[in-house]
Amino acid sequence: MTASATEIVYRLPQERRLVTDLPGPRSIELGARRSAAVAAGVSSILPSYAADGDGGVLVDVDGNSLIDLGSGIAVTSVGSANPAVAAAVGDQAAHLIHTCFMVAPYDSYVAVAEKLNALTPGDHDKRTALFNSGAEAVENAVKIARLATGRDAVVAFDHAYHGRTNLTMALTAKNMPYKTHFGPFTPEVYRMPMSYPFRDQFGVDGKAAAEHAISAMTTQIGADSLAAIIIEPIQGEGGFIVPAPGFLTTLAQWCRENGVVFIADEVQAGFARTGTWFACEEEGVVPDLITMAKGIAGGMPLSAVTGRAELLDAVHASGLGGTYGGNPVACAAALAAIEQMETLDLAGRARHIGEVITSVLSETADELAAQGKPVIGEIRGRGAMMAIEIVRPGGGNMGPARSAPGGPEADPALTKAVAAACHAQGVIVLTCGTYGNVIRLLPPLVIGDDLLREGLGVLSDAIKSLV
Repeated sequence: MTASATEIVYRLPQERRLVTDLPGPRSIELGARRSAAVAAGVSSILPSYAADGDGGVLVDVDGNSLIDLGSGIAVTSVGSANPAVAAAVGDQAAHLIHTCFMVAPYDSYVAVAEKLNALTPGDHDKRTALFNSGAEAVENAVKIARLATGRDAVVAFDHAYHGRTNLTMALTAKNMPYKTHFGPFTPEVYRMPMSYPFRDQFGVDGKAAAEHAISAMTTQIGADSLAAIIIEPIQGEGGFIVPAPGFLTTLAQWCRENGVVFIADEVQAGFARTGTWFACEEEGVVPDLITMAKGIAGGMPLSAVTGRAELLDAVHASGLGGTYGGNPVACAAALAAIEQMETLDLAGRARHIGEVITSVLSETADELAAQGKPVIGEIRGRGAMMAIEIVRPGGGNMGPARSAPGGPEADPALTKAVAAACHAQGVIVLTCGTYGNVIRLLPPLVIGDDLLREGLGVLSDAIKSLV
């Protein structure tokens, strides 16, 4: 049975409480210190500085309690200071913080690998390698695919985000802020059209959209030269784009038929976030390799590549690894976080959260449409990975250079204003999207219904007041 919010014990009051304007005086002081010490290229969404957190709230240094609808970008799914995770981290840190698994191995690395081999889709023989970040996992997945196939080319998709390293910037679609002036990038990376039902010409025909991409791959690259395709089953930074049914399955089938490695990038969508352990399960897709991070370890830095044994075991000794990859403390946190997801049925909780978000925001969209202000172009996502695309009513198309025919004009200015209004009222929401016009919601899976509805109410009111 899915755990209800009443079955989760919270350490902090689950309430929105503003005792100062945001940012408060201590946050302003920290902001000044930051300007003199931290690189300007490292930006933050909120002007307030966090000091504590629990369940669905973050408390800043001035004592303001904010509703967290971001989870540190889908990381703190079990809460920002889950007691089981905190206890596991403390116990492990008291005994063994680091050895480097490549020097002196330890059992928790093996236990995490066993768990991921069991949890990821498919009943085939699997192997796992652990790393530190999502980008590092993606880099290594591509390394594995290239070595195992003896091919060089890699395909990524429009609107994709895969990281900020050189290779993952090449795989990432959006130029600003991720790629501008950071090139040249890794060669033999090709971009193909994504299924984007709200905007593309194929709409909800996922098979046709996939066949269009396959035709382009065959023509421009050739299957015999292609090592892998990498795709987010639900795209993250690109706008929480859910491809039309049949898109992923058609691509995966083509990969199997042509010896191309199918890599599912589940860095943001994985670990119960979308209502299943992994988003690709919704269509029964079994990837050859799957990359994971974010929600895997309750906030500790850990990532993984799990996949077919013959692919990972093809790599020569010491071809995979890293000094900190699979750190003992991070592994302990992962085992505790996964146990919490299982015990509390947080996948079921995610499905419930998605239903609440859809219900509340659909009412808002209908109300605005009835007033002749249909600025919510689409509500989309799955489970507790939901988003709204903000558009300009009557604004016409964005033009062929910016979107597919028929796409309504994006409104990034309104999107930014709505997010800022939520932040000022103590509700953390995030923005994303190729066109900067998507508000994404990634609440902790342990958030209570009352707190969730209050946060969504603030979001709804902000949209209505700013239109």
